[in-house]
This record gives sequence, structure tokens and C-alpha cells, in this order.
Amino acid sequence: MLIGEYIHSIDEKNRISLPAKFRERMGKRVVVTPGLDHCLFVFMPREWEKISTKLSEASIGQSDSRSFSRFMFGGAVEADVDSIGRILVPDFLQNWANLKGKVAVVGVQSRVEIWNEKAWTSYKKGVEGKAGALAEKLGQVGVI
Repeated sequence: MLIGEYIHSIDEKNRISLPAKFRERMGKRVVVTPGLDHCLFVFMPREWEKISTKLSEASIGQSDSRSFSRFMFGGAVEADVDSIGRILVPDFLQNWANLKGKVAVVGVQSRVEIWNEKAWTSYKKGVEGKAGALAEKLGQVGVI
């Protein structure tokens, strides 16, 4: 399981270092996609295969299915993890997530999210303020 929050920098060559604990689990190759809420999602290949299978099973006759598949697959790139644990983030993905300077690298169970540090801090504060209400909703559907 990928958990925790780490603050790193994106270097002048658009590389971000993955935390050592994440690298151990993720291996030498990952898939980077535009994520939701203007962050990036980073998947291990086996997790990406699961997502790909589920998305491919969605009906191409539904506009929402087509649109989301285009969003995820069209923006996805395979990235090698170099010998010191960095991945190269293409310009278009860096721009999508507004990655400059400091970034938050966050473990979210089976994926990593990469956020602009200020956007992550703002998002996190918003969620913290409504955590009780969110827990209540999840409890109503039996998650908690």
C-alpha cells in the first residue's frame, strides 16, 4: 500500500524524485496520467492494467465514458524510474498540474498523486474541514 505525504522539488529537467518507500513498491517503470483535481496520478503497471480493463469495459456509446477514457489514455505516458528514483514529467503533464518548484507526492493506496504544493495544501485544508461530514456519508453506504 502506498501511503504518506512527501514534499519534493521538480528540477529544471522536469524530473521528480519518488520517495524511497514508493520506489520499492512501484518498481522501475510507472504510468503517469492527468489526474482529477489537477494533480497527476502515477500507477504501477499492474494497477494501470486494472484501470485500463475497467475503462475498456465501459460503453463507447456513452459520451461520458468516451470522454473520460480519452482524458486518461490520451494523457498517459510510461515513465522509467531512473537509478536515483526520479521520473521525467512531460511538459504537457507538468502544465496540467501546474508543477513548479515544490510538489507534494502523496500515496493514495494503489497510486501516487503529484500535486503543486500550494494546491495540495489548499485542497487538504478543505477536506480537513469537512472530514466529519465525509465520514458520515461513507458510513451511510457501509464504507466506515
